[in-house]
Amino acid sequence: MTHTIFIETNARESLYDITEEVCEFVEKSEIESGIANIYVKGATAAIMIQENWDESVQTDVVNLLRKLIPHGTWLHDKQDGNGDAHLKAGIVGPSETIPIREGFLALSEWQNIFLCEFDGPRERREIEITLISTK
Repeated sequence: MTHTIFIETNARESLYDITEEVCEFVEKSEIESGIANIYVKGATAAIMIQENWDESVQTDVVNLLRKLIPHGTWLHDKQDGNGDAHLKAGIVGPSETIPIREGFLALSEWQNIFLCEFDGPRERREIEITLISTK
């Protein structure tokens, strides 16, 4: 079972909480046990599970990646100025897989699912959610 969600981003680098949209799809699916895979299309965005309570953690993620992979210093920047975005997306990765237990995502109290934008703003980021039932 698959579903696509679209997210508009408003900054070059930021995290966007997509947990609610993913949870709604899981609940509507009526799958009791299985897995959910969340995958973002594009080479300059990623999916991350991160703390949901304190927004400073999300800011810290962006700031860490900026320090590790600064903008404007990569060979690919000669093409279109987003070499850092490709590297950040490659390190974080395009997807996460989460167990489904008793009809809900098996996230902890402090975990949410985030779209990581590294080359925004974008009018539309496309995220594919795939659910697989194990029963």
